[in-house]
Amino acid sequence: MSDISAYFRDFTNALLGIQVTDNSGVRVSLDEGAATAVEMIESLGPVARKAILVGNGGSAAIASHMQNDLCKVVGVRALVFNEAPLLTAISNDDGYESAFPGLVSLWADPDDLLIAISSSGRSENILRSTRAAVERKCQVITFSGFSAQNPLRATGDLNFYVPSDLYGNVEMAHSVLAHFLTDCAMTRALTDQEASQVE
Repeated sequence: MSDISAYFRDFTNALLGIQVTDNSGVRVSLDEGAATAVEMIESLGPVARKAILVGNGGSAAIASHMQNDLCKVVGVRALVFNEAPLLTAISNDDGYESAFPGLVSLWADPDDLLIAISSSGRSENILRSTRAAVERKCQVITFSGFSAQNPLRATGDLNFYVPSDLYGNVEMAHSVLAHFLTDCAMTRALTDQEASQVE
C-alpha cells in the first residue's frame, strides 16, 4: 500500500466507524459510550479505587501511555503489568496466558476498573484477565478490532470495537480513543477543582 491518502481514508473510516456495546451486547452511540467511559474513569477518584490496564505488544504500549495519562493528568491511581522481570517470571513458570490474569487477581479490588486492549480481541491472557476482573467484581472496558464477533467484545461492561482488520488502523484508533477519554477526564477534573475553589 503506497497511497498514503487511501491509508488515511481507511483509518478515518475505521475511527468514525467505532462501535460501542454494553454488557448485554446492546449497541449504544459512540458519544454515549465515550461519555459513560469517562464517567467510569472519573468515578475512580484519586484514592478509593484504581484502573488496571492490560495489553500485549502495541496494545501494551497503548495501555502504558494511557496509564501514564491517568496518573499524571487525570489524577487517578492506575497500573500496568509490563515490568519485564515479573512478567517473564510468571510466564516462564505458569505460561504467558496466565501472567496478566494472575496479577489482576492479585491486585484488583471490587469496583476497580479494568481496561483490556487487544487488536484481535482473541488474546487468551487478555480474555482471562477480563474474567478475573469480573470475578473480583471490577468494572471492565474493552478495546478490540478485527472480527466483529471477537470474544473480548462480549466481556466488558462497555466495549469499543474498531471495524478494521489492519493492525495499524486498530492500534491507532485505540490510541486516539485512549487520548480522548483521558483528555475528557482531565478536563472534568480541572473543572471540578475550579468549582470547589470558588465554593
